[in-house]
Amino acid sequence: MPSPAKKAFALRLDPALHEALERVAAADLRSVNAEVEVLLREALARRGVKVKPSEPPRRGRPPKGD
Repeated sequence: MPSPAKKAFALRLDPALHEALERVAAADLRSVNAEVEVLLREALARRGVKVKPSEPPRRGRPPKGD
């Protein structure tokens, strides 16, 4: 289930490109989605585009309300 803070959209890829992404993602122990995000961030950084780091997901139990 996607995080509510992430934007979902359809992406059409050439099947050969998708297979290559699957191989690279598996080698990096990532999902294809996470691998695409990493590659996009790297490409933007090479172009000098700054992307604000996202807040990591909160883990564990929520704090008790007093």
